[in-house]
Amino acid sequence: MDGRKNNRGHVGKAGRKPKADEQEIIDRLSPLEDQFISAMQRGLEQTQGWAVKIFAEYYWGKPKERLEVTSEEGVKNITFTVVKTTKDEVQD
Repeated sequence: MDGRKNNRGHVGKAGRKPKADEQEIIDRLSPLEDQFISAMQRGLEQTQGWAVKIFAEYYWGKPKERLEVTSEEGVKNITFTVVKTTKDEVQD
């Protein structure tokens, strides 16, 4: 036996935040909702990059990113290559 059944994660910090914490954040941000919508609208009207990016990612979904990992010399020397999406290539 290797003792895996005794593994219980990091005490106090592991796992998901409680739903009550999430709801508290939502409750605190709700009064700012109209302000956020107005700012997004102004940003889109002025073609601000940040507003266009946020809108596109939520409207059409964020494009998948791939990461290729290769190693010729074992675990000590690993090469990471980021494969750009078509969207990224257009921006460069």
